[in-house]
Amino acid sequence: MLNSDALSQLRQLKSDIHSERLLHTGTVKATGGKFGFVALDSGKDLFLPPDQMQRVLPGDRIEVEELEGDKGKTQGQVERLLESPLSTFVGRYVVRGKGHFVAPETPGLNHWLFIPPKARADAEAGDFIYCRISRHPVKDGKGQAEILKVLGKPDQPGIERAFTLAQFDLHEEWPAAAEQELEALNEDRVQALAGERDDRTADPFVTIDSPSTQDMDDALCAVPNATGWTLSVAIADPSALLAVDGAMEQEARRRATAIYFPGEPRPMLPEALSTQLCSLVADKPRLAMVCDLQVNNDGSLGEFKLSEAVIQSHGKLSYELVDGVIEGRTDADIQALPDAVTTSLDQLHQVAQVLRRWRESNALLSPDRADFRLRLDENRRIRQIDPATSHESHRVVEECMVAANRCAAEALATSQSQGLFITHSGVRDDRADNIRELLNQYGGDLSGVDPETPDGFRQLMREAGDLEAEVPVKAIISRQLARAELSFSSAPHQGMGLGAYTTFTSPLRKYTDFFVHRLLRAALWNGPAPAMTDDQLAELQQAQFAARQAANTLEQWLKSQYAPQLGAEPKTGHISRTTPAGFYVRLDDNGLEGFVSTREMEGKFRFDPITLRLVGNERTFQLEEPVTVVFDGVDEERRQIKFKLVPAASDPVSDNKQTG
Repeated sequence: MLNSDALSQLRQLKSDIHSERLLHTGTVKATGGKFGFVALDSGKDLFLPPDQMQRVLPGDRIEVEELEGDKGKTQGQVERLLESPLSTFVGRYVVRGKGHFVAPETPGLNHWLFIPPKARADAEAGDFIYCRISRHPVKDGKGQAEILKVLGKPDQPGIERAFTLAQFDLHEEWPAAAEQELEALNEDRVQALAGERDDRTADPFVTIDSPSTQDMDDALCAVPNATGWTLSVAIADPSALLAVDGAMEQEARRRATAIYFPGEPRPMLPEALSTQLCSLVADKPRLAMVCDLQVNNDGSLGEFKLSEAVIQSHGKLSYELVDGVIEGRTDADIQALPDAVTTSLDQLHQVAQVLRRWRESNALLSPDRADFRLRLDENRRIRQIDPATSHESHRVVEECMVAANRCAAEALATSQSQGLFITHSGVRDDRADNIRELLNQYGGDLSGVDPETPDGFRQLMREAGDLEAEVPVKAIISRQLARAELSFSSAPHQGMGLGAYTTFTSPLRKYTDFFVHRLLRAALWNGPAPAMTDDQLAELQQAQFAARQAANTLEQWLKSQYAPQLGAEPKTGHISRTTPAGFYVRLDDNGLEGFVSTREMEGKFRFDPITLRLVGNERTFQLEEPVTVVFDGVDEERRQIKFKLVPAASDPVSDNKQTG
């Protein structure tokens, strides 16, 4: 038996050995292969060989020892697991002999996990499944999972949507407490609250939307006056019906936004609210928050007033019908409209025109981009892709919404209560120097403009498109912008060229807008003050981002299934994005986007981070360049369409001048 001195010496020796080891903490970063890296807290990346990657999951926080590996290169060895955020994931059920596994379809999780007999949920080989990590692989590289839900078979109609929902941990069921709260809401409750509000049912409000839309959250009317117009924007008011921070509101906050999946959206609020009790349906009294604002003849905004009211839409109008009124057509359905409605529509069009001219001169407009509509078949897969026609009536609605949102932002900014704003800082901080160099080389008179100031950014975005340069300066800048962010404090929205901005015009579809209604009610009418913490704000923004990712993921999956219908016929398109490995092309006739790899072309290409060009010895590819491509298959793992460049004498050369 060792005496106390010997034990003390052993402990000291162990401590000395531990202190001499190079131990770090960091986060696991997976790759497309079997190896990976640890992003160390110190700022550098440490290589993880395949045998060590087998012991960790993407996103794991670990302690890792830095060792010398083959050929003198350093690599990591997993010491211990600190935290593992990955809990649930999706994959395919795989049977190999007597072994049952899940092959994950989570990016970076590249090894199968064993599923014990009692955790298999009667799944069959090939099924898509939703799983939970039941045994982390950190000890021996042998992780295990249990099936939470069998999603279905690969050829099952609608499996793509079900899989995507599970992939992003999005459920469709409403909590029991929210369902119970919903049962107490009906038309009688709407009528009871309506009696306490301004009666605006006689005003000629109308909704303007697609014929299939049922969740109508805005209605408009306009009346001329001596210096311009009084524009009235009525917004559905679900916040008046729902209990503050009740079960239904909590679920709406978790969902963050309605997700407009192709064919079947996932709503933020139940249909009983979003398409019935709260929707501004025609000929029914509905609770609304109304913004009455003065629009001057030059398009500037004057005084405004927000009020709680009850309105009654005088018509559910389609974009096409409103276009007919604007164009002066005499169709039977147009002639059937009440005179008050057609008069208001004419005034709304004039209002929208001056509002847009003001924004063109004093703020920034988003560039028009061709959009497309996916038509699904009975199996919920794409049958055809149609161009989405842009109507003048779309601009009427857009300009009225932006004007009302500007008023809401001003109301919150000048109040003493909490606010919620959408801010945008312009260019990304890590790209500002690149943009300065771009302007020095190709910016002409814009070379001295500072892209990081609001005035400088606004000038760039307004004038860069007119430069006579060998590269598309505005397009290059546009692809290096920061994301819009939510903030409790008012700050510029540089992407719109406005000093402050928020949105309250889509409360049936976006929780941010719903919450702004709560804030306005507290600031203006002594309503209960809602509260949101910094953590909740971060969670809300992350939920919004995940919803966008889910919608894009499903859409890309459906498009990759449709792409083989392109056949071998060459298609024209434009380069939409560039990367060091190649470039993406967006087709002109249907908007499908696919990747062209330069690794399969002759010669080597260098990616220029200043111009975002791929530069080769004989050919250069740049943003917005027109090209001709042919379908070259689908990367099934990434569900990414692949194109191959068509080498033809008629292909455009890379030094075309920018035309606008």
